Amino acid sequence: MTMVCSAAIADSIRMAGFNLEEAADGVQRRRDGCLRRGPWPPAVQSPQRASSAATAFAALRRRWRWWAPSGASTLERAARAFLLASAALVQACALYYVFRYVGRGCRARAEFAAAGFVGDTGLGLGLGGGACDVFDGAWVPDDTVRHPLYNSSECPFAERGFDCLANGRNDTGYLKWRWKPRRCDVPRFAARAALERLRGKRVVFVGDSMSRTQCQSFICMLMAGVDDPRTVFEVNGNKITKTIRHLAVRFASHGLTVEFFRSVFLVQQEHSAPWHAPKGVKSTLRLDRMDNLTRKWVDSDVLIFNTGHWWTATKLFDTGCYFQAGHSLKLGTSIDAGFRMALETWASWVHKRVDLNRTHVFFRTYEPSHWGDTRQKVCEVTEQPSSEAKGNDKSEFGAIFADVVTNMKVPITVLNVTLMGAFRSDAHVGAWSYPPTILDCSHWCLPGVPDAWNELMFSYLLTNVS
Repeated sequence: MTMVCSAAIADSIRMAGFNLEEAADGVQRRRDGCLRRGPWPPAVQSPQRASSAATAFAALRRRWRWWAPSGASTLERAARAFLLASAALVQACALYYVFRYVGRGCRARAEFAAAGFVGDTGLGLGLGGGACDVFDGAWVPDDTVRHPLYNSSECPFAERGFDCLANGRNDTGYLKWRWKPRRCDVPRFAARAALERLRGKRVVFVGDSMSRTQCQSFICMLMAGVDDPRTVFEVNGNKITKTIRHLAVRFASHGLTVEFFRSVFLVQQEHSAPWHAPKGVKSTLRLDRMDNLTRKWVDSDVLIFNTGHWWTATKLFDTGCYFQAGHSLKLGTSIDAGFRMALETWASWVHKRVDLNRTHVFFRTYEPSHWGDTRQKVCEVTEQPSSEAKGNDKSEFGAIFADVVTNMKVPITVLNVTLMGAFRSDAHVGAWSYPPTILDCSHWCLPGVPDAWNELMFSYLLTNVS
């Protein structure tokens, strides 16, 4: 439909005797293909341009003689004036179309750049001599003492279920890889420098168990720079378990707190059905309302969100959980549509509630799993990273998330880790979980892949946030 309308407009303009390229002569094209207005009239004209302008002016005078010839009646002049006005209106609509739709694409790319979306634009760490997409890279062998960054068995805040070595894994090859961006370098993580940089700050992770893994990884990475481990403690005395909904670890010597809040959907889940709900509805997910724990997140310096792994029919509809917006049940709403509505609610909350002069917001994209079947019964952990992504570099929610972020009115930073995880079929918990009877090709061993996420996140904070 758009192509037909565009062709019709262009034909109308040509029939009227106008040249769209001449009319838009004051428009320049940037390197990325977007249009920008240039000076009009130009400050300096070359002889060739002056000659072209004179020719165009003469042509315009000839056209005007047709529009208003001497001796024409008043009615004839009015009719021709109407045709002239109509042609001008068509031309104006065409120019509006050009700037509206071409410009909109440019604005979208600019917003992704401001948001730190790493697709075409990159995070722009400014490392290696210029802006760089740090998530466009590869895993390379690393036999140096740099990796791993810590020992999970010596970190009291690493969950036993993620400590693969302690749970019987014999090979250590999965620990000897580092992420290398193609066009720049990321500074090595230095725990002491990180603690100083984060002195007096509050870092909060919000999401599902993948977020819990990243939080525990970050805490253990920082622990390597602490002189006295006794100065680091869980604020509420909670034990580190997979069922914990809130974890708060205090680095007393630096006034730093690192926290995790479990919110697998980010929006509010009601554990009882509305009175008017059909019999099969046991609970609802409020797509228009954020989790009621948001008041505990908002007062922070760094906020890292994730969601995705719980947005499945198995976790929702099969358990009797359906979508709700306001007082209305959305029984026919698909999971993709519900995911979009929830993300839009999250984006609106960030815009209205978060003080972005203080708080830096990250969102981590979907992390791929490596199950051998759709029923998640076959989990074969490899000894080496995969040489191919095998489709794991994309997620069903990727396009939805990109669209929501593009339309956000405030800047956030996207940690686009999907590609990073696509190759790491060697780094999952697998059969080395706790208890060992559970196979796991979704979560990652610690130390492991989440350490690389945190290295990139902290590199961004180090170079872009004061």
